[in-house]
Amino acid sequence: MTLPLEGVRILAVEQFGAGPWATLQLSDLGADVIKLEDPGAGGDVARYVPPFQDGEDSLFFETFNRNKRSISLDLRHERGREVLLDLVAAVDVVFSNLRGDQPRRLGLMYDQLAEANARIVCCSLSGFGMTGPRAREGGYDYIMQGLAGWMSLTGEPDGPPTKSGLSLVDLSGGYVAAIAILAGLWRSRRDGVGCDCDVSLFETALAELMYVGTWAASKGYEPPRRVNSGHPSIVPFQNFRTADGWVVVACAKQKFWVALCGVLGRPELADDDRFADFARRDENRGALLEILDAAFAGRPTAEWLAALGEAGVPCGPVNTLADALEDDQAVARGAVVEVDHPRLGPVREVATPLRVGDERRPPGPGPARGEHTDAVMRELCGYSDERRAELRAAGVFGEA
Repeated sequence: MTLPLEGVRILAVEQFGAGPWATLQLSDLGADVIKLEDPGAGGDVARYVPPFQDGEDSLFFETFNRNKRSISLDLRHERGREVLLDLVAAVDVVFSNLRGDQPRRLGLMYDQLAEANARIVCCSLSGFGMTGPRAREGGYDYIMQGLAGWMSLTGEPDGPPTKSGLSLVDLSGGYVAAIAILAGLWRSRRDGVGCDCDVSLFETALAELMYVGTWAASKGYEPPRRVNSGHPSIVPFQNFRTADGWVVVACAKQKFWVALCGVLGRPELADDDRFADFARRDENRGALLEILDAAFAGRPTAEWLAALGEAGVPCGPVNTLADALEDDQAVARGAVVEVDHPRLGPVREVATPLRVGDERRPPGPGPARGEHTDAVMRELCGYSDERRAELRAAGVFGEA
């Protein structure tokens, strides 16, 4: 059996987080991702992100770049364009995560590349997209979380606006870009014509407002922040402090609420008119949480998890990172894999969650900067040893 995307080639002008995350998903599914790194900038800036960084290698870079190939190519060099077009003729996708105005400036749009390959799919992932008043602005996850309203929703009621603990806009933008690439590929292979894909972090963040966005756009609703990460309208659906830690309880159905009352030893609460249904529990949130907070504080987390699990109430512990990575389910599913890196040694990282068929691509280390330049130029462009030497001497691949 072959991997789902085996045979797909992607030329990726990418760096840092969101872009490499997009192509990582496709690489894990078998695509050949050829990472084009700018020699004048030292390649992908992710190579130099601390902590755990040594020279041009870092654990940050490894997280986003396993199994990829790297070439050095100066797209601004007068002869860089001829090499780019030869590469485009041999690949299926040209992907970039640059400022919205940069793909056209660098000649990475479909109308600029179609002569070399009419089936090419050109995907841009930028902060704000390729049009609009912010197209020329750079965009980072933290900025998007503030701009799209995420921070106003996050944190304790009396606390400052707060970002999420992870760069979720970057990660989501990567997933959206990967979906766009796959859709473009399908259309290209069906119709024989490629296209541009214009994906932005800002619109991804707005889309992920989900039902809260619908409430706000339709009714002008501003969800209040809730204590202990409570759901805006469903109670109980939040963290509770136990005798020795925290537990998350999610009563997203009426039957879960009734079962919770039994676990608490308070079956009468299920018949209390104040807590009869979703709306009444939300209206009387303060009174209900006073009861629940006192109850959960009386027993340790492990006891609550056992009792709630037996009753079928959705729940879980608030783990540390170490606990999460060692969870029995994570171990059973092989969620952490080890890669032997030539410089960093054994690198343990989280495996792809994508399971398509029975085959999974064995994890390999991220590439050294420009490691595959000669191989790719020979394999995809058909360049002879003399041609490669001549281009290298001219500085097309960086300093001669």
